[in-house]
Amino acid sequence: MKTPHGMIETPAFVPVATKGTLKTIPPKDLKEIGVRAAFVNTFHLTVHPGVDVIKALGGIHKYASLDISLMSDSAGFQVFSLAGKKPERAVRNREEDEIPVKKITEEGVWFRSPRDGKEMIFTPEVSIRNQEKIGADIIMAFDECIYYGANREYTKEATERTHRWLLRCIKTKRPNGQYLYGIIQGGMFKDLRIESAKFIARQEVDGVAIGGVSVGESKKELREQVRWVAPYLAENKPVHLLGVGRVEDILDAVPYGIDTFDCVEPTRLARKGVVFQKAGRNFTRIDVMKSRYRRYKNPIQRDCKCYTCQNFSLSFLHHVFKERELLGYYLATYHNLFFFADLFGDIRKRIEKG
Repeated sequence: MKTPHGMIETPAFVPVATKGTLKTIPPKDLKEIGVRAAFVNTFHLTVHPGVDVIKALGGIHKYASLDISLMSDSAGFQVFSLAGKKPERAVRNREEDEIPVKKITEEGVWFRSPRDGKEMIFTPEVSIRNQEKIGADIIMAFDECIYYGANREYTKEATERTHRWLLRCIKTKRPNGQYLYGIIQGGMFKDLRIESAKFIARQEVDGVAIGGVSVGESKKELREQVRWVAPYLAENKPVHLLGVGRVEDILDAVPYGIDTFDCVEPTRLARKGVVFQKAGRNFTRIDVMKSRYRRYKNPIQRDCKCYTCQNFSLSFLHHVFKERELLGYYLATYHNLFFFADLFGDIRKRIEKG
């Protein structure tokens, strides 16, 4: 995948830089780690500093000194997650409103900003214009993310609304060099998933994202949702799986044609002192806070070439996390991102070898 800010070899992992930063990692380190793309969030950047500020200061790449390809989320998932997932939980007036409102209409989604309480609306048009101002290389159509356990009636209604919103996104988007992805929905219903995949594939979009996964379903259900839509994905357009970052899920999804994945897992776990380790073909996660690592002289992984493993022992990592030294967050995050970049490099090599 070629964007104005570089080449992305696929399959690739796209770490999440929600507010324009990969937490604890300075932008200068990203290419050294092997990060070639990151995912920024339209909802949070709209709330602060505001998309007009970002545009006035040169767009997100210049504003955040991110010289890599960037994807932006449409804000659909954040509205869904901040509102408590179920439409019936939307509150009816200001006095009751202690959480962001979720009120879905054909026009868009109304909610209350978690920052200052102001009422806001996201529509397909607002989402696209805001993403254009942010300036990411790849942008997502505004969709209605369906909560896990939704019944068929609601799922069908939300999926069809997502399709109508996509047409409005396509109509709104300007020919400015950004690539637009349509998002497949359909919940836990096979026929609705297939219908959605077929609809998205017919539209004038540059890529496809599979949405509404990693919202509480089992691993078996997640795999089913990917398997159902795989035969209907265009071979000449990249496919992104939204919100999936478990190693075992990635390894199972790649054969179905998934090109890119995003998830907060490696960076969020790192800040909790949890790091990834590979032993042969097995992948494990270890908690550096455990007392067993207090005197452990080896690095996280002996054959790892990352800065952390080349210079620090698990004992030191245990120490800085126990003492809440900020360096620990950097070292653990550096290793986890490097681990994922290395994992995907190995996946690409195996594909090349057949």
